[in-house]
Amino acid sequence: MSGGDAQVRAALQLYFDGLYHSDTSLLGKIFHPQAIYATATEGSLTRLTMDEYFPIVDARPAPAARGAARRDRIVSVDFAGPVTALARVECAIGPKRFTDLLTIVHVDGRWQIIAKVFHFDIEEN
Repeated sequence: MSGGDAQVRAALQLYFDGLYHSDTSLLGKIFHPQAIYATATEGSLTRLTMDEYFPIVDARPAPAARGAARRDRIVSVDFAGPVTALARVECAIGPKRFTDLLTIVHVDGRWQIIAKVFHFDIEEN
């Protein structure tokens, strides 16, 4: 594992921890302030800035508070160069199972998500 790969994987743990605990202070360490959040899963484009997305995270019950099992994993990390990577990750929040495509750039001395584009499925029990 290269140094860049190890650093990206460590940064992605912040992402998973932030989602699991609904903690935007952690998410703020991995998302670039100008990042975008986008999905078309529900038939139309949803596109949010971090200023729009973080209050949604703050308002939702944390999976950790419900005692939900962690279901997050890094599927792959591909580098386009020394400062640009694409990570495919999976996680779950409640009945939603997410596949996230995270474009990550190394700026200001750290790896940061600049774009989160995702799809989700509803898990039926």
